[in-house]
Amino acid sequence: MSSPAPTTTGSPATIVADYFGQAIDELESWKAKFADDLAAARARGPVTTDILDALVAPYALRTFDALDLPVYGSGFIAALDSLADASSHLAWWQGADRAQLVLAAQSVNKEAIDYSELEWYRVPYQTGEAHVAGPYVDYLCSDEYTITIASPVFLDGEFVGVAGLDLLIDQVERHLTPRLAPYGADISIVNGVGRVLLSTSPHRETGDSIRGAELDALTRTACPGMALEVVSG
Repeated sequence: MSSPAPTTTGSPATIVADYFGQAIDELESWKAKFADDLAAARARGPVTTDILDALVAPYALRTFDALDLPVYGSGFIAALDSLADASSHLAWWQGADRAQLVLAAQSVNKEAIDYSELEWYRVPYQTGEAHVAGPYVDYLCSDEYTITIASPVFLDGEFVGVAGLDLLIDQVERHLTPRLAPYGADISIVNGVGRVLLSTSPHRETGDSIRGAELDALTRTACPGMALEVVSG
């Protein structure tokens, strides 16, 4: 049986790229000015977590209102060992009340966590490019299935951290699934390792893996500007 004619403008890959692309564009729009602010703070003396928080707050808080997306959290994650008083730090605001995240209050030693191998930090650091990371359970911040969009920040060639924002998977599903549904009942968004972000198919769930012969048998379309693909049966 043929699929119903699409009622949404563009292709599924374009819809996905536009959706996550606006998050990347927002981060890119403020990270250069933030880098200038950070450079000025460094010129005045050692940068501590409190100083960084004060610099990040205006940019993080504006991100909630700047996008037609269900932004759950936003902020900046400092490069490891780049601050005067902590080896790692998340200057981060989240939730409906946009409260600042205080990791030390959540669990012992979370304030000193090594996030160097986490996808949202590692990939922008290694590639110098923005990245859509996930899906994953965000045990640091929300304890929810999450997608993090992160963009690297450099200061005179030095990597100083990533600007980022979080989207909760269940909210993204409510936004994107109706836009993709007109294109068929087996449309899935997968990341670079074949893990499903969301799907119109009742047989695929967020977090499922599509790999090997199964993935090769599907029609695959890259989403421009990000390491995501739309696959269909």
